[in-house]
Amino acid sequence: MTQYLDFEKPLAEIEGKAEELRALARKSEGMDVSSEAAALDAKAAAMLVDLYKDLSPWRKCQVARHPDRPHCRDYVEALFTEYTPLAGDRNFADDHAVMGGLARLGDRPVMVIGHEKGSDTKSRIEHNFGMARPEGYRKAIRLMEMADKFGLPVVTLVDTPGAYPGKGAEERGQSEAIARSTEACLRLGVPLVSVIIGEGGSGGAVAFATASRVAMLQHSVYSVISPEGCASILWKDAEKMREAAEALRLTAQDLIKLGVIDRIIDEPSGGAHRDAKAAIAGVGRAIEAMLAEFDGKDRADIISDRRNKFLKMGDRGLAA
Repeated sequence: MTQYLDFEKPLAEIEGKAEELRALARKSEGMDVSSEAAALDAKAAAMLVDLYKDLSPWRKCQVARHPDRPHCRDYVEALFTEYTPLAGDRNFADDHAVMGGLARLGDRPVMVIGHEKGSDTKSRIEHNFGMARPEGYRKAIRLMEMADKFGLPVVTLVDTPGAYPGKGAEERGQSEAIARSTEACLRLGVPLVSVIIGEGGSGGAVAFATASRVAMLQHSVYSVISPEGCASILWKDAEKMREAAEALRLTAQDLIKLGVIDRIIDEPSGGAHRDAKAAIAGVGRAIEAMLAEFDGKDRADIISDRRNKFLKMGDRGLAA
């Protein structure tokens, strides 16, 4: 069953009417509603294009958080072969909010790491809604260092509201773990490419996305803080999240102007959740293209390229 967002209610009504007609036809063998249903489908398709033509930043946040949006595990299963999961930080525990391991992307061996949110209540609780604890970032560091040792490119898939802010996580050094993970990204002598597939929230995202190349899906978001968190701090009112989303410049369209990201990956009409297969294929093509940019480059060139990218970040400016 399709889950509709608030701004999609008119679309839900039209698609609901079309499905009601088809349900009636299934119950009554002599009833032919194909023309009426087709007309409603055409109207719904046109409305879908219109709704997604110029989404506001807040609506993009809603789309990025859609529960049916493909998650890290979906991308790993569809794009990579011979995936061998690697677990644990060799210090405290295995964090299920972070998954990673050795795999092949086509004929290219890689290390893939990403945030996993889960797809139903049980799995979301198991994966802590994609919010990693310190052991998750330390696991990522371990996998990145292993990839560097064996000369394997690293692919990260980012989808997190942010690092887990719980008491235990803070006691185990959450901020230090995020900083170390960010440092590990910068230190890598192999290509590191990152894709924001949903939410890129705060330091929890930066710890995976301090990459040689960063891509964002068309309706994903990437920001230092959530709109609700920003509104709570600035206006003492989380309901001002729409204004905060506008001010944060968190959309892919804004961030490519600033030079924070390097490419935007188009999504199917209506968002990645409407056609997960097409969205995943687009991400796969983007990853392959980004990795191909580093073919033939040595360790010094790769590190220098990444360093220069971050030194130049934001120098283009962005009109208010």
